[in-house]
Amino acid sequence: MVKKIILGLASVALAVASAATSYTVTFYQPVMVNGSELKSGDYKLELKDNTAVLKQGKTETEVPVKIEKEDRKYDKTAVRMTGMHLDEIRIGGTSTRVVFDKTGNATN
Repeated sequence: MVKKIILGLASVALAVASAATSYTVTFYQPVMVNGSELKSGDYKLELKDNTAVLKQGKTETEVPVKIEKEDRKYDKTAVRMTGMHLDEIRIGGTSTRVVFDKTGNATN
C-alpha cells in the first residue's frame, strides 16, 4: 500500500515538473533559428537540459540553447531578435532566459 502511494506521488511530481518546463511563445513574423526558418504563429517551447524544442502542429525544431536564471521574474514573455535571427526568449512569470546558440544547426 505504501509503495503504491509513493509511486503515485512520484508520478504526480514528475508530471508537475515536466509541465513546468513547457511554455507558449508567439512569433509575429518568421524567425531564423540556427539555420531553420520558423513561420509566424504560436509555438510550444519545451526546455530539456541545454536544448529547446519548438513545436507547431507536426513541426518540431530542436536547437541548442543556454538557459540562464536572472535575479528578477519577467512580467511577460519577450522575444529578442537581430534581424530575423532569434537571439533569446525571456519567459514571462519566470526568471528564465533562453539564449539561442548561433553556432549550431537546428534539427527538424
